[in-house]
Amino acid sequence: MRGKVVVITGATSGIGEVAARRLAGMGARIVLVARDKARGEATLRRLSAADTSISHSIHYGDLSRISEMKRLAAQIAAAEPRIDVLINNAGAMFGSRHVTEDNLELTFAVNHMAYFVLTQGLREPLLAAAPARVVNTASDAHRGAKLDFDDLQSANGYSGYKAYGRSKLCNILFTRELSRFWSGKEVTANCLHPGFVATRFGDSSGGLLSRVVRMAKIFAISPENGARTIVYLASSPEVAGISGRYFHQCRPATPTTGARDDAAAQRLWIESAKLAGIAA
Repeated sequence: MRGKVVVITGATSGIGEVAARRLAGMGARIVLVARDKARGEATLRRLSAADTSISHSIHYGDLSRISEMKRLAAQIAAAEPRIDVLINNAGAMFGSRHVTEDNLELTFAVNHMAYFVLTQGLREPLLAAAPARVVNTASDAHRGAKLDFDDLQSANGYSGYKAYGRSKLCNILFTRELSRFWSGKEVTANCLHPGFVATRFGDSSGGLLSRVVRMAKIFAISPENGARTIVYLASSPEVAGISGRYFHQCRPATPTTGARDDAAAQRLWIESAKLAGIAA
């Protein structure tokens, strides 16, 4: 990974931070995308202290807002004409329904639209670095989830876990369509289930959901174990030519039938482009 540029979201804590540290340790230059400046600066200092010869960087923005996603993508693309790996890892779960300034349900905005808009905005630097890779953090929480294209914003019968599961289904469908869309351009796209990991995730969900998540973490794996598949997909020569797949524990896994629905993947792409106000 020496000399390669890795852009990663959600890397100021949990599996994202572990993945950033490991990839930096392999020689990659890390470009962090963060919201919290205190955690962002702390992570950047840790990365820089490990190897002062590599100049890591950070960009700040709110991944729940489409205007911010576009600004971040333009800012990063201007600073990084070549991006070898993009890791879409930021995600959240909310106990009650919230709507963003773009009139998007917050889980859908952060967990899916941020992946879509940032990846589209970084298309040219990724193509310029080909062979390049996109790695999307999904989850087995997609199992049991179904997309309702008449209610993508979960206005009817909101459930925090249900909205989260739908967003993770979106991650897998987006990965499949991205792989098809960029077929032949030497940019691969794969996604993964990291496992149930003991991180900060879910602590701020609110209400009963937060309490359930905190209790369940007794049985969770460590962030170090959870990050393994992210690092594998970002760096291993074993998956250099593989695209459009879903991985768990560094091995291909089979998602649900709904997550392998190419018609749904294409429709989600079109609907996402409309919501983002970009060409499909």
